[in-house]
Amino acid sequence: MMNVKEQDKLAQLPQTTEPRNAGLPLDLDWVARVQANTSAIERRAATLGTRRSVKKAHQAAWLLKAVSCIDLTTLAGDDTAGRVKWLCAKARQPIRGDIMDALGMGPITVGAVCVYHDMIAPAAEALAGSGIPIAAVSTGFPAGLSPFHLRVKEIEESVKAGASEIDIVISRRHVLTQNWQALYDEMRAFRAACGDAHVKAILATGELGSLRNVARASLVCMMAGADFIKTSTGKESVNATLPVSLVMIRAIRDYEAATGFRIGYKPAGGISKAKDSLVYLSMMKEELGDRWLQPDLFRFGASSLLGDIERQLEHYVTGAYSASYRHAAG
Repeated sequence: MMNVKEQDKLAQLPQTTEPRNAGLPLDLDWVARVQANTSAIERRAATLGTRRSVKKAHQAAWLLKAVSCIDLTTLAGDDTAGRVKWLCAKARQPIRGDIMDALGMGPITVGAVCVYHDMIAPAAEALAGSGIPIAAVSTGFPAGLSPFHLRVKEIEESVKAGASEIDIVISRRHVLTQNWQALYDEMRAFRAACGDAHVKAILATGELGSLRNVARASLVCMMAGADFIKTSTGKESVNATLPVSLVMIRAIRDYEAATGFRIGYKPAGGISKAKDSLVYLSMMKEELGDRWLQPDLFRFGASSLLGDIERQLEHYVTGAYSASYRHAAG
């Protein structure tokens, strides 16, 4: 069997860091110029899964790359410290050791572990010394409708508890009413409350009404200092989609061209199959370039994706598919 390490130069590149996005004063003229050609975007999205075919060792290497970009997530009402500690153990060794040995690969980890505020402490204990960041959802997740001062305080408490990344939710009404100043001010306050912790702005794109609204909200959040923009909470009826992703990453491309700051992207919700992760990775490479294939600029918000990737890697190694229940992250 061909050694995956010899096939791929992306799977084990060290995580690098970018200068943080300083933001800009709100430019309403720029926001007003932003449009989205829905039919063209949908046509382009429809080709993404058909234009590239990655096979054998190359596919295995890309799947390992996807693993390194996963925010391994549990956001359930019945979360316990034990469940979170198990998830953190999986984050430390996301793919079984026998599979990694057969691939000729050294250890890898996921990009981060994402939890509610109350689960930060057990996550911090379980991840101590691993270098894996803790991401906490905040600001009244998932609806974002709690009092504003409490949303700000929630961020501050999560940072104090040990979260180095904060996934905030915006007020959808600001987008739906085109109140860009209110969205900008809200995002600036959230960014300030994060301090040194990086902030991911969740747009809840399935509730924003149009791709143009998605594009404009993406730009305003970046102007206000977001380090990442993220599609969804995973709790909406429509979560990450390829058309929405194209709109958001092209907004990132435009912002980088205008300011020099690279903003991260996180699709979340509904990405559960290994083949879907390959489509997203190829889209990032084609639209933004190799730099956005590193976990400091790209993450999957997922809980079940890892299980299917491990299953596909076992198939590559053994030539046989195992039952999905044998891969507990699924």
